[in-house]
Amino acid sequence: MYTRNAWYVAGWSSDLEPGKPFAIRILGEPIVIYRAVGSDRLVALEDRCVHRLAPLSLGRCEGENLRCMYHGLLFGPDGVTREIPGQDLIPPKARVRAYPVVERASWLWVWLGDADKADEALIPPSIGPDHPDYIMGQGFLDYDAEARLINDNLLDFSHLTYVHAASFEAGDQFAHSLPKIETLDRGIRYSRWAPNARGPVGRRSEDLLDNYMSYEFLVPGVLLMWSGGFPAGTAEACAFGPPDRSQACANVTFTSQAVTPMTDGTARYFFCWGPHRDHGDEKLRDLLINLALQAFNEDKVMIEAQHKIIALTPNPTVMPTAHDRPVTIFNRMVERMAKDQSTG
Repeated sequence: MYTRNAWYVAGWSSDLEPGKPFAIRILGEPIVIYRAVGSDRLVALEDRCVHRLAPLSLGRCEGENLRCMYHGLLFGPDGVTREIPGQDLIPPKARVRAYPVVERASWLWVWLGDADKADEALIPPSIGPDHPDYIMGQGFLDYDAEARLINDNLLDFSHLTYVHAASFEAGDQFAHSLPKIETLDRGIRYSRWAPNARGPVGRRSEDLLDNYMSYEFLVPGVLLMWSGGFPAGTAEACAFGPPDRSQACANVTFTSQAVTPMTDGTARYFFCWGPHRDHGDEKLRDLLINLALQAFNEDKVMIEAQHKIIALTPNPTVMPTAHDRPVTIFNRMVERMAKDQSTG
């Protein structure tokens, strides 16, 4: 179950070539996105011509309009048909749905629900490749699996100890100790300290550090994580609460990740990751992205296999463990939102 009243990532800003429509499915809906020629206005429409249901993503941009290249109907950025070749009368029903769309942090965000509720303040505060303080790499993976399973994976980091033993070289603490979990208005906050550590793989420190990581996982499925190393003793001095991030002395990185359900059983997983400019360079960025690709492919193998087993299981149920608290909080939150939109 997914909520429609949320901003979903449809792609990277770099996916949009000038004057060339871009196609994506979100929650099963075919959507075409394009930049208006001349004004750079961002437009998102239903990718389905009202005439013969041809995809408008195969169309041609003409100023702020999009022409279907099957029989030539011309659609405005509001989805209303502007022209039907050979016909003066344009029926009132000759229109396609227009979606609210925003470009932010190098991502294209589309609102799938009630357009009157499309509040841009609800766009998660991600950091992308255009951020001046971070050197970010980017990528995406397509999954043959339900998006919710990817969300569950990102909400339960106890899997790091096992799935990512070869890539992140995560220690036993992820499985054998519980993080701090806080409930937010539209998600959860996860945080944990790793005192007296040498630093993460690829960034080992000669001195012992207290490593801190914290992420917010926000509706509809966006992870925003900050991590950094502090002088030994900082965790205890903070009573294992949030530190003053400006006092981090090593390994300061940020990652933004987003899960977009495309159809039943398929999803696209967007990610970017990189160091703060005071703590790294392009070489470290490339190391992090290569490490991320290794780790995220480890996730992909497991989650796609899980998806297949669930499909084979009559009335599948799960047995929650202590690490499932954030999974339960988030999924119940989304279920309430989906129920509210269906009854509102």
